[in-house]
Amino acid sequence: MNKQRLLLFVSAAFAALLLIGGVIGALLRLVNELRYSLQYFLPYWLVGPVLFLASILFLGLLVQIAWPWWHEFIKKRDSSGRNQTFQATPPQNRRQAAKQSLESIDRLIERLQDDVAKEGLRQQRERVENELARGDLIVVVFGTGSSGKTSLIRALLNEMVGVVGAPMGSTTNSERYRLRLKGLERGLQLIDTPGILEGGEDGRTREKEARLRASRADLMLVVVDSDLRAAELEIIKSLANLGKKLLLVLNKCDLRGEDEERRLLALLRGHCKDLISPENVIPSSAAPQSVPAPGGKPWQPPTEVDKLLRRLAKVLYEEGEELLSDNILLQCRNLGETGRQLLDNQRRSVARKCVDRYSWISSGVVAATPLPGIDLLGAAAVNAQMVMEMGRIYGVQVTKDRAQELAVSVGRTLAGLGVVKGGMAVIGTALSLNLPTFLIGKVIQAVTAAWLTRVAGASFITYFKQNQDWGDGGMQEVVQHHYDLNRRESSLQKFIQIAIKKVVEPLQKNTQRQLPPRPRPRGVEEAWDREHPKQ
Repeated sequence: MNKQRLLLFVSAAFAALLLIGGVIGALLRLVNELRYSLQYFLPYWLVGPVLFLASILFLGLLVQIAWPWWHEFIKKRDSSGRNQTFQATPPQNRRQAAKQSLESIDRLIERLQDDVAKEGLRQQRERVENELARGDLIVVVFGTGSSGKTSLIRALLNEMVGVVGAPMGSTTNSERYRLRLKGLERGLQLIDTPGILEGGEDGRTREKEARLRASRADLMLVVVDSDLRAAELEIIKSLANLGKKLLLVLNKCDLRGEDEERRLLALLRGHCKDLISPENVIPSSAAPQSVPAPGGKPWQPPTEVDKLLRRLAKVLYEEGEELLSDNILLQCRNLGETGRQLLDNQRRSVARKCVDRYSWISSGVVAATPLPGIDLLGAAAVNAQMVMEMGRIYGVQVTKDRAQELAVSVGRTLAGLGVVKGGMAVIGTALSLNLPTFLIGKVIQAVTAAWLTRVAGASFITYFKQNQDWGDGGMQEVVQHHYDLNRRESSLQKFIQIAIKKVVEPLQKNTQRQLPPRPRPRGVEEAWDREHPKQ
């Protein structure tokens, strides 16, 4: 078997040498024939330089022809290689998935053109990357003002922190404290947030900060001191829908009896049965009130946070790594959505400018071609070119045939919905009062073409924004929607004002230049002829 392989290899090498030798020999014979031919009409000393120059020109032409093809081939190969590499290495865990999400955000940042938006997204990306590298678990204490959040943190830390027992709204900024739990490798950061549901502008600002902190937490302790209000329940639902792990803490249990405590816990578990598991609804007494003792010092009951500490330690020990990874993945996803929204806004802005430009190009085509059939062909060609350019804006390669197909399909949909006739009627009504009679027909056709191109262009923006999908209602529903938007009085009046400047006034000036000069009175012509006799 080895001898056969060696024989095949030697035979293939020998065949390749023969082929290369034959090609080189053919080229040498061609050069010799050219040299002999040139000697008939060129001096002997000039033949060599001419052949050398001709060879350089030939090689330059060959490189110019072959280089674009080679460059495209290399580009496609690298692109396919990157795609295969990406598909061949799926994330093995949540941390790798987060890193891949950050890489996709980097690609989004590169495509943004607004420097301010780009810098803001880059700063957010760096923050999430730092979150990925952090070592502590983040637990945010969240709830209404004076529900006992700071007292609860003090009890957990077993030391005095913050301002306790002050009026509502005393925590005006988020405060951060560090805690170590036995058996937990990671440290724990407790963040005390401002109270929610407070009045005034300052209260709304503090609530916004508290919600932001909560959305970035690995775990949340929601502190209440009574049954849930409707607003509190809505906030808990919104946070749970983000995928956050919640522990609901019923604080100030020292103020009520055991029966009342059991009743409140049952109510809370019933309200949150689809959001929080029953074992995660926990009673506590973070700052029990002192009990008077006749004839002696008041008795200070101990804090009751053992149940909370045990549950907190159990959840973090069993689910801490998953909670941290899920939180970072959530932040990556939110950041990616923000980046995609910025990119979508950028694309939509550029696409609208594209539609506006092609609208007036279509208007000019119709104004320059008086035959209705040529008008339709010209407008269709303009719309097809618009589709191709819009595809490039959205990063989609649209072929010329596909662009023409889309343009014709939308044109037929416009006609089938009666938009063409309806558009001419709407535009004609808006323009007839501002035009001389001899311009009405031509101008209405030209402006209507621009308006219909605008409707078609807005429909194409929706199509590309939805990843080349017309949606459940199909093309007809999208076209009808944008037709209704563009025929609104405010949109139509704004469009008509622009159309008068871009179409009507230029046509009026052009018509005035083309009209023959008015004849002068007969007496004036005779006097002119007497004063200026012909030579």
